[in-house]
Amino acid sequence: MNISGELYSASQIAIRDCMGTKVNEKILIITDEPLRTLGYALWKAAKELGNEVILTEILPRTSNGEEPPAEIAELMKKFDVVFCPTSKSLTHTDARRAASALGVRIATLPGVTEEIMVRCMNADYIAIARRTHALCALMEKTGVIRVTAPAGTDISMPIKGRTAHASSGLFLEKGQSGNLPTGEAYLAPLEHQSNGVVVVDGSMASVGIVKTPIRIVVKDGYAAGISGGTEADQLKKLLEPHGKDAYNVAEFGIGTNDKAIITGKIIEDEKVMGTIHIAFGDNKSMGGSVRVASHLDGLVTSPTVWFDDQVIMRDGKFVIEI
Repeated sequence: MNISGELYSASQIAIRDCMGTKVNEKILIITDEPLRTLGYALWKAAKELGNEVILTEILPRTSNGEEPPAEIAELMKKFDVVFCPTSKSLTHTDARRAASALGVRIATLPGVTEEIMVRCMNADYIAIARRTHALCALMEKTGVIRVTAPAGTDISMPIKGRTAHASSGLFLEKGQSGNLPTGEAYLAPLEHQSNGVVVVDGSMASVGIVKTPIRIVVKDGYAAGISGGTEADQLKKLLEPHGKDAYNVAEFGIGTNDKAIITGKIIEDEKVMGTIHIAFGDNKSMGGSVRVASHLDGLVTSPTVWFDDQVIMRDGKFVIEI
């Protein structure tokens, strides 16, 4: 398999710098056919950095958050570092959570393309980490987050007592996990308490770039109405098979990666600095109580964001020093 020099270099950064992998640590790479090239690039980089590394390929999952085979879930527990370049996300799975609980460091790379990997892995992850941790510290002092945006978003999300998570791109301690490439501060709003309207005008997970904005009415923590054009119809079809829990307001996140751009791939889009995203479905990975095999993020552009009475971002520009 032919691997470009740029992809190989980005894979080295992921293994060596982002995960802090030591030579004596064992690495597992879980991939599927659509992301086979990226899986092989990570395998090659790990091998040539001197690590014991195993590459395994699973069948593509049908939704973000669907569990991998039970045998793979058990295998994940036996390694120091696990990479998951797969077409559907393994982030919000019991398999990932169980391995993390045992101290395994895990990077998930759902839907990542070579272009995204090369562009975003060359970001300044020290600056991204500083920015992300600063936002998390502010969120943990906040009772309610409110977001408005020009396309029509106006939603309030109570968060008091919830732990904020820094997907900083540096997963160096036992049990740490997150996306690569990355750059976001996020948490789970309190169940049953968010109210307002979310208008997704950037992109939607598993849908792509949104040409006709998706208007989602949120009532008591659930998406109670979804309208718009073709993209809204696609979202409804994605949510429907999973029942009421798929409509749960699962996540609020702020992008902190200044190299990321909106491409239609949510793995990059939700990291774009100057945007926020709100996800629906599973929130158990971020301290909530809802477990469902679906987690879909919607991107809101040019947002104004309040943490209680403090304006954090105005029209997509941070107004605080971070």
